Amino acid sequence: MSFRTAKQDFPVEAVRRYLEPGPVVLVSSFWQGRRNLMTMGWHTVLEFSPSLVGCVISSANHSFDMVRASGECVINLPTTALTDTVVKIGNCSGADVDKFQAFDLTAEPARCVAAPLIGECHACFECRLYDDALVEAYNFFIFEVVAAHVQPLPEHPETLHYKGDGIFMHSGGIVNKKALFRPGMR
Repeated sequence: MSFRTAKQDFPVEAVRRYLEPGPVVLVSSFWQGRRNLMTMGWHTVLEFSPSLVGCVISSANHSFDMVRASGECVINLPTTALTDTVVKIGNCSGADVDKFQAFDLTAEPARCVAAPLIGECHACFECRLYDDALVEAYNFFIFEVVAAHVQPLPEHPETLHYKGDGIFMHSGGIVNKKALFRPGMR
């Protein structure tokens, strides 16, 4: 059975609408007595053990210098309940406003890094810079997750996913294919 469909040319600068399916996260940072939050729509798991996550933080973002200087951050996973807050955080600069205070978010102490956890997020992943070889050329940071904190329920929270141009989607239903899964096969 064939599923071929006709295709049209598409602007290459907009391919992220199809390639950025990961959940939107809030990255918290701390440096020299100041804390900050930024919204991030793209990150990728690079390795399972050690747990490595790669992401781009634009050098134009206030968070870039804080994360670069401190070498650490927290990747916080909000649910769709925080959609408006996530968008508002992404539309202002931490150079001008304390985003925790402005958006009534709870900064909780992390166990391994100075950057705060966000109490209202479903999960918080404490990260340390693992490799900065690509930061200068591409603003690409490779972090090691050194501690993880996750609410047990719901097991599969409804998360927000950025499609570009102010368009978001939320995670859909869960598809269980454990019967077909073969551990160790990647």
